[in-house]
Formats: sequence, C-alpha cells, structure tokens
Amino acid sequence: MPPAKIDRQRVADTALRLLNDVGLDGLSLRAIAKELDVKAPALYWHFKDKQALLDEMATEMLRRMTADMTAAATSGDWRETLTGAMRGLRAHLLRYRDGAKVYSGTRFTDTSYAEPMERMLAALVAGGFTPRTAARAWLTAYSYTIGYVIEEQAMGPDPAGGGEGYDLEARAERLAAFPHASAAGDAMFREHDTGFEEGLAAVVAGIGVTLERKG
Repeated sequence: MPPAKIDRQRVADTALRLLNDVGLDGLSLRAIAKELDVKAPALYWHFKDKQALLDEMATEMLRRMTADMTAAATSGDWRETLTGAMRGLRAHLLRYRDGAKVYSGTRFTDTSYAEPMERMLAALVAGGFTPRTAARAWLTAYSYTIGYVIEEQAMGPDPAGGGEGYDLEARAERLAAFPHASAAGDAMFREHDTGFEEGLAAVVAGIGVTLERKG
C-alpha cells in the first residue's frame, strides 16, 4: 500500500512550490522527497517517473487557473473572450519559474480542462465560428501564448534568482554591424507585457480575418 504520509495532491503542490526555487532542470523526485521528508521510492507509489509528475503539476496549474478562464468566457464578444483567456493563461504560467515549459507538452491527468475549453469553444461558435474553426482559433491563440511565455521566461529576469535577464548591451556589441537587429533587443527581450499584448492583438485580428465564419 502507498505510504499514508503523502498523496498525489501534496506531492504536486510541493513540486510546484519547489519549482520556483530550483527551476525545471533542478526539479527531481529526489529533491521533492527531501522537501517532503520521505524517501524517494515513496513517490513512486504515486508517480512512475518525472514525466508523470509533470503531467500532474500541469493539471494542478490548470485547476488553479480554471476560474480565470471561465470568467473570461462570459464576455459576449469572442475577441474579448479569447483575449481575456490568453491573458489569464499567461498570468498563471508566470506565477511559476519555468511554468510554461512545465505546462507545455504534458498530458492532463483528469478532465479539468474540459469545462473551460467547452466554454471557450461555445463562445467562439456563438460568435460566428464553426466548431472546426473555433477549435483552430483557440489552438492558435493558445499556442502563441505558451510559446511567448516560454521565451519570456527563458530570456527574462529569473524570478527566483533575480538578475537582469538577457544582456542587451553584450547583444548590441555583437550585432553592431546590424543596426536594425541590434535595436530590436528592447522590444524582443525586455518589453514583455507590451510585446505580449501587441502580439496577441495581431493573432486575434488574424483569426478574425482568416477563420471567423469560414468552414
């Protein structure tokens, strides 16, 4: 029988808390076991390997953000609905060091994702999309958001260790012969909030042009 001292929820909560200290590369079942004051083999009653744990961590992240995504799906305008949901997704991912990397490519361990997804797709269909183009619209905005946050967290300041993040002065020196590429540094690696909003607006506008009311 599994040890009574821990359960899946406690392990996932501890892993998410520890993630902010050590990052994804430093997160291991051994480190989590130490944090829980148990032996590492005790965790294998609940998770067969690190990927199984990451799946549960991503699912727990989704559970925590469901309220925001559900609230976003109450708007009558699909553009506002989609934009609000992606803002909520980004905000939640940024709460965790390497949060987007943990979330990306995992398999959810329950159907927590179903209700917010259903509400989002229903809002898009009510806005004029077919079920197929609604799915494509959601996936396009979702993929943009995940990818943006992965890059943002990789290049920006470390939320746990501090620091300035990407060294733009060194970059500018390397790219001295390429003035446009050099000047792009601030927009690409520092103005994250503005960059996300401008990119998301472009994505949503593009969805409206290419997918709305098309089968």
